Amino acid sequence: MSEVAVVTLCSAPRLAHLRNQLRATAGLPRVVVWIGDDDAPDLDAETIVRVRPGAAGLRLAAARNAGARAAEALGARLLVFLDADCIPGPELIERYRTAAVAHPDAVLCGPVTYLPAGAALDPDSLRAATSPHPARPAPASGVVQPAARADYPLFWSLSFATTPDVWRAVGGFDEAYEGYGGEDTDFAFSLRERAVPMMWVGGADAYHQHHETSSPPWQHLDDILRNGALFAARWGEWPMTGWLEAFAEAGAVERDGAGWRRAD
Repeated sequence: MSEVAVVTLCSAPRLAHLRNQLRATAGLPRVVVWIGDDDAPDLDAETIVRVRPGAAGLRLAAARNAGARAAEALGARLLVFLDADCIPGPELIERYRTAAVAHPDAVLCGPVTYLPAGAALDPDSLRAATSPHPARPAPASGVVQPAARADYPLFWSLSFATTPDVWRAVGGFDEAYEGYGGEDTDFAFSLRERAVPMMWVGGADAYHQHHETSSPPWQHLDDILRNGALFAARWGEWPMTGWLEAFAEAGAVERDGAGWRRAD
């Protein structure tokens, strides 16, 4: 499998992170999906697609689908998705490529290391900083480990790869999700429902560049309630329960039967 394209979503707040990623992926076909009402800035990428926000916020699901279509139009036989704030490790592309040859019917997930502020981004420094997030399996480099059924909710869209055939078979991300949260887990549940294998790919390390966040993400509270309700109507359970419980402890949300709502 030779033709690989990197698909990246970006909006204005992550532009500096994106430029770092584009430097790290020089020489590869890149598709940047610019999410915003403004025109995309001048970027070193082969294809730039613009997806406007929806009434409820950024259309991340629609943007990933648009990126997949654009990458396939370039002739890509492997789609590597990276969030704009992620830098690929030196072996990420080759590990995903090798895993895709062995498992062409699968969705492939590599480990993610969260970098501190000011971290160096050269390959040697990234290797030295490797410390995969402990919430997910991280096999040794070169090892590809099938995900257990219980692992599917651990899918994170910030770094994954699959073929266009698998993407089309699954139907991509559900564009009913707008704003922040829920579309990743919905995609993962769709994979599981369709018996699409998910593989943990050792050595396909991505490195998340530091930026300020809040935990729980207060700026996305309404998005989480709205998208969580959409998810629950489809799958019979709520996602993002850790955040919802944190909001509840702070008095911002409360139980509403089997669901959640803003507190009165």
